[in-house]
Amino acid sequence: MKIDDNILRVQMFGTFSMTWNGMPVTGRSKSRETQFAYLMQILLHSRASGVSRDRLEHILFEDRDIADIHHAMRSVIYNAKKKLKAAGLPDVNYIRQHKGVYHWTEEIPVFEDAAEFDRLTLKARGEEDPAEALKLYLDACHCYTGEFLGAQVGILWAAQEARRYRALFFACVEKAAELLRSSQDYPQMEALGLYAARVSPLADWETITMEALVSMGRYEDARKLYDNTVELYFQEQGLRPSGRLMELLDRLGSQMGHHYEVLDEIQGKLTEGSGVPPGGYLCPYPVFQGIYRMVARMMERGGQSVYLMLCTVVDSKGIPMREGPLLGELSHRLEEAIRLSVRRGDAINRYGAGQYLLLLVNTTRENCRILQKRINCRFLTGRQRTGVQYYVNSVICEADSADAAGTRKG
Repeated sequence: MKIDDNILRVQMFGTFSMTWNGMPVTGRSKSRETQFAYLMQILLHSRASGVSRDRLEHILFEDRDIADIHHAMRSVIYNAKKKLKAAGLPDVNYIRQHKGVYHWTEEIPVFEDAAEFDRLTLKARGEEDPAEALKLYLDACHCYTGEFLGAQVGILWAAQEARRYRALFFACVEKAAELLRSSQDYPQMEALGLYAARVSPLADWETITMEALVSMGRYEDARKLYDNTVELYFQEQGLRPSGRLMELLDRLGSQMGHHYEVLDEIQGKLTEGSGVPPGGYLCPYPVFQGIYRMVARMMERGGQSVYLMLCTVVDSKGIPMREGPLLGELSHRLEEAIRLSVRRGDAINRYGAGQYLLLLVNTTRENCRILQKRINCRFLTGRQRTGVQYYVNSVICEADSADAAGTRKG
């Protein structure tokens, strides 16, 4: 559609906005603008059913002590009509009341992204032609550009709608991915996964992208996505990826094949290469997990002593720090202190915000205590009140663990 089509365009997903002939419909006063926005959001989203006076008063004023709440609401509606007229909309009765229910006028057409999303998903569900259904599902997915009224999470009706639309979006993505998988349209499947992860992050959509990359034989890109995903979940957000995501990524990773190469070429790719920083081996969690399991198996051959250490940033009271602007800086400093304190053959993983795992091979518990002092010397400065909390466990080889389990059963 053209911009100057005399349609009030309303965006509910992500940031709320209204435009008329390409120009924003806004106000000047921040407090009045908030009430204006609340009024327009509920009225425009409830065009079919309208909004009762009691509900509208509750949304606009909540539990504030107002002497004449009916008069206050009439004042908000009056000012809203003035604002709409000043924005260039035709001079009509924008908001009408009938039997205690307020409605948006039918004289001014509205295009609302949330309503369009509802329309597309409903039509897609009833479509029998797979190609047309796929088009509808993809159109619906791209109509969803973020959380429904993301700035209004504290308003009950908006939060309820946000949950409903999030569930609908998830269903659309899954159905579109299923249809793309059936038609083996992996390039579009990759694009779908990337889009879904962008508008709804931390929801495991990386699995769709990785499946597409593996299916197209783009194994190096899949490996990079694998590493970046773990980096995002573990380091940037301080969260562990879900069990479902880790399971799917591991399963898809096992499908990666390679072109025929001679051993020297393969070994060259396995080598770290130049420019590796000094100190321990800093690696993502899946790699750390693999090293841990391999070391546990190798312990069956000899009497190596291996320890797992957890280092956690704590505040002045010894309580683990979980958030805050200072935590990022402290985590980075702790990482440097650990990396320069351990041996080159020890493995390090940033497990979460302010937490690091260390796999210390061929050492003793006394050496673990010495290592903790080295880390503290590099991490603690001046009158710093924060510190590091340490936990150490001995790594038991798998054979010993199995024998112990068998003994307990007997």
